[in-house]
Amino acid sequence: MEFVKDFLWKPGMKADEFIEKLSAVGFQSTELNRAANLILRMKKESAKIYLTFPSNLATSGLRGFFAQLIKLKIPDIVITTAGAIEEDIMRSIGERFLLGSFFTDDVALHEQGANRVGNILIKNESYEKFEDKMQEILLNIYKSTSNYPLAPSQLLHEIGKYLKDENSILYQASKNNIPVFCPAIVDGAIGFQLYLFAQRHKEFSIDPIKDFSRSLSCVSIEEKKGAICLGGGTAKHFAIFSALINGGLDYAVYITSSHFATGSVGGATTQEAKSWGKIKESSDAVTVYGDASVLFPIIMTKVLEELHNEGAILHP
Repeated sequence: MEFVKDFLWKPGMKADEFIEKLSAVGFQSTELNRAANLILRMKKESAKIYLTFPSNLATSGLRGFFAQLIKLKIPDIVITTAGAIEEDIMRSIGERFLLGSFFTDDVALHEQGANRVGNILIKNESYEKFEDKMQEILLNIYKSTSNYPLAPSQLLHEIGKYLKDENSILYQASKNNIPVFCPAIVDGAIGFQLYLFAQRHKEFSIDPIKDFSRSLSCVSIEEKKGAICLGGGTAKHFAIFSALINGGLDYAVYITSSHFATGSVGGATTQEAKSWGKIKESSDAVTVYGDASVLFPIIMTKVLEELHNEGAILHP
């Protein structure tokens, strides 16, 4: 039997000790430590790990952290959304996003040519430079490839080769041969750029159905499977449905700000996923409620510190 313990600060406290102390506080502090320990189990038991996140987290400063995790080979499969791809490319070509306010005058922002994502601002010029870069990259890929249609994950692997940025998700994924899936790749600005390119190059095409097959071939029924799902949407569901076809997840960590009562994918708990067989009945799973931009780096800092101390990963 465990008892609640008071959290007390002391000088020089490290991340692993900090989270360990939180484990006895109760509420989401306890779940935070459970999530970190479960991710450690995934790695130590050689599970194939899905990492899923929506575009807003790649818009934030977590973008480079995702790239670092890929470089360290923490996830085996990455699933995200169109906006994450766009903003990863923008940052790779030198664009910078401003920190603003949640309460800025949005009409004034529109007149100034700025777009707000929470308290992060992206200028129209960044999209213009993204569009130019996308057309340049697509033309290079088109000239060097004849095996159409491409699966979206194949296209993203090729795009990553043209992004010479160590902090890029696509660059690190391509360099380390970790597949990136984007089920809704025709959404948003990148979808429009694909459409425009296809109008001028009729042989060019992508086939999302191919990615369903590719996602299934990444793992087998016999292998242990784990998922770290930040938020919800198509990224989360593509992972857990792919896992369902392969026998279900053995481990799952959800970090979400959505409520289960809404019936949304983001709010759906690990318990709900068991009713579908997406997570095995015997699985070890935890849901942490809160802002992933805060909670995920805290959780992963403990994970990385322990793996580093054991020699399982090198300093990046």
